[in-house]
Amino acid sequence: MGSNDFVTLFFLVAAVLIFLQLRSVLGRRTGNEKPPVDPFARSTSNPAGSTEEDKVVTLAKRDDAEPENRYAAIDAFAAPETALNTQLRQIADVDPSFSPKEFLKGARIAYEMIVMAFAAGDRKTLKGLLSRDVFEGFDAAITERERRGELLKSTFVGIDRADIVSASVKDNEELLTVKIISQLISATYDKNGELIDGDAENVGEVNDIWTFARDIRSRDPNWKLIATESEQ
Repeated sequence: MGSNDFVTLFFLVAAVLIFLQLRSVLGRRTGNEKPPVDPFARSTSNPAGSTEEDKVVTLAKRDDAEPENRYAAIDAFAAPETALNTQLRQIADVDPSFSPKEFLKGARIAYEMIVMAFAAGDRKTLKGLLSRDVFEGFDAAITERERRGELLKSTFVGIDRADIVSASVKDNEELLTVKIISQLISATYDKNGELIDGDAENVGEVNDIWTFARDIRSRDPNWKLIATESEQ
């Protein structure tokens, strides 16, 4: 055997040995490996004996060793040991991803969308943001306005303040009540174009108390407006 053949054989044997060592250390993929675990994923398993009708989507529970992390966003938002802090912690217990600051950002956006959609008679937008009962009330008001031939013109100036005033969990729903102080130019005209309500030039302050809800069993992360109240 020539020297070149010996060298080639040596490297071949070495390569085989290295391959076998790597195989034993790293293991083999068989196609049956479990995917990485997401501790915040929503469970969609169907226990034995359950039916399609009684399947619910539940939020995965965080580890008992993580209460401080779970409540960090709550404590930064509302002082510990206050009534609001306790209520928001109840929300975090059933919805670990809940953030009061992020919720308020969404509530501000939803408020403007709802106010402007109502003024424009945009039922499609309203239907996606309101509960059935609230939508029916808004729809009835729009229908009456249309019947009279009235026109509502609104200019949304902005929101001065938006504060969570209470929170609770009831009947599988997260409920948050928000006080919103906004600036709005609003004027209603009759069918002849005459101003019958509001002011077309001056900005008015509007104080609303709105309650939003979300089903904690649902995959849908969006909240819906379920109650409205105007504060004089």
